[in-house]
Amino acid sequence: MKNTLHLSIYDTAHISNIAKALSSEQRIKILKLLDNNVLNISEIASKLQMPMSSAALHIKILEESGLVITQPVPGIRGSQKLSGIKVDHLSIDLKPSYNVDSPYQTAYFSMPIGNYFDFRITPPCGIVSESRYLGATDDVSAFFLPDHSTAQLIWFTQGYLEYRFNNQLIKSSKTVEGIEFSFEACSEAQGYNNEWPSDITLWVGGKEVGTFTSKGDFGGVRGYQNPIWWSDTLTQYGVLHRLFIDRSGCYIDGIKTSDQTLESLKLTQSDFLLFRIGIKPEAKYVGGLNLFGEYFGNFSQHINMKIDYTPMTP
Repeated sequence: MKNTLHLSIYDTAHISNIAKALSSEQRIKILKLLDNNVLNISEIASKLQMPMSSAALHIKILEESGLVITQPVPGIRGSQKLSGIKVDHLSIDLKPSYNVDSPYQTAYFSMPIGNYFDFRITPPCGIVSESRYLGATDDVSAFFLPDHSTAQLIWFTQGYLEYRFNNQLIKSSKTVEGIEFSFEACSEAQGYNNEWPSDITLWVGGKEVGTFTSKGDFGGVRGYQNPIWWSDTLTQYGVLHRLFIDRSGCYIDGIKTSDQTLESLKLTQSDFLLFRIGIKPEAKYVGGLNLFGEYFGNFSQHINMKIDYTPMTP
């Protein structure tokens, strides 16, 4: 299964790092060497007949670009660091972020899943970064750790996570035509269970806007983005879900779930745009929630918000 990284021309820093990584013939050779191989620095240096210090520097640059991932794994004489390909395909959207022939423009925002403003959850639960578990599993106190902002996968049984997006654009726009939230999620079972339904509810601006049923906690096939150390026996990936709000109502994955509209949500009356995702205790299927970040699951993204709007004229 291939891992594709999609970038916009406006992802300037990421594209610059990738361009730097691919500008070296030696680093291209390393990428070819790592095709279907996982190697340590010593093995890379030996196979390409280069000093270990040079190999380490090249790997560091490839890691910074996001093309290669390095993880510690247990070895005969302690742990060793192994490097492998993280991205098999790369695409860059060179189009502007809005259609110049359209009467409105489009703005994009990304909220890391660890940047929750508030939460209320019940175990079993857990939180991990790209490289390790954050605190102990099934311990709610882990969600209070300072480094929770680095989370790349969060799971819990019931409750919610609440995020607050900056609302300046909505307040300063002449007209907002539509708002879309997208995120990768699935149910939460012990290990994984592909047939484990869970009713996941969404709120915007403090008002409930709909519930959808996740069909399972998906595993058995490794998630594209998952780090090397993440066990194959655990949750692997979710489904990319979309919530769209316009003047006619709220739609989750294309199905209308609420009559709440851009107007009734009164989004211009607050300095932030509240987005909440959770499992209600009275739901028919209280099957928990896995929420995936940029470096877990199948989709290289956190919680994305897209706003179609008409700018104020000077």
